[in-house]
Amino acid sequence: MFYYVLKYVVLGPLLRLVFRPRIEGLEHIPEDGAAIVAGNHLSFSDHFLMPAILKRRITFLAKAEYFTGPGIKGKLTAAFFHSIGQIPVDRSGKEAGQAAIREGLGVLSKGELLGIYPEGTRSHDGRLYKGKVGVAVMAIKAGVPVIPCAMVGTFEIQPPGQKVPKVKRVTIRFGEPLDFSRYAGLEDQKAAIRAVTDEIMYAVLGLSGQEYVDEYAVKAKAAQAGESEKFPRRAR
Repeated sequence: MFYYVLKYVVLGPLLRLVFRPRIEGLEHIPEDGAAIVAGNHLSFSDHFLMPAILKRRITFLAKAEYFTGPGIKGKLTAAFFHSIGQIPVDRSGKEAGQAAIREGLGVLSKGELLGIYPEGTRSHDGRLYKGKVGVAVMAIKAGVPVIPCAMVGTFEIQPPGQKVPKVKRVTIRFGEPLDFSRYAGLEDQKAAIRAVTDEIMYAVLGLSGQEYVDEYAVKAKAAQAGESEKFPRRAR
């Protein structure tokens, strides 16, 4: 209930009024039935802008840290994400990936839309990074289409570290559904799930126009952090 109040009465109308998103390819989102919407992830604002323009409810697999923050702010954040139906996923440990897949398949088994960011984390520099294969495993196992999505301009309105987004128009693009039925039964084959994941990321790239980096975003972030520690900026 609270999800629909936010979407249609409170947050949704406000976001559409302030950011005036250009929406392209909305007809590619099925009116019913299970499907995965896989997109790039440039900003914290992505969590709100894309669901706000969809007619259907969409459930995202959200990082567990959104639900475990300290203090009043942490409790409010956790309450908000719970209220809009987002599912916490622990991204640490060997079982993290399998847990995320189980949760995602549960959403799809109910005929719902599942939202996922294959990069696994927000881009720290606006580029598109290598996708993790969980999205491919879910698409093959559930036998559902994948709709590629590109958020354009959200990095500029709220890059990592910026708490309040700038008021600037953004674009949300959806591509034609990708059918991976030819890979049925191959969700345990590394070559197959890598091929599916790469096809999804290539479709997202075509929609977003970003520069692509054939490396996982988490690894790239860690490398950048290491360089920052090694060569700290001089005080001016």
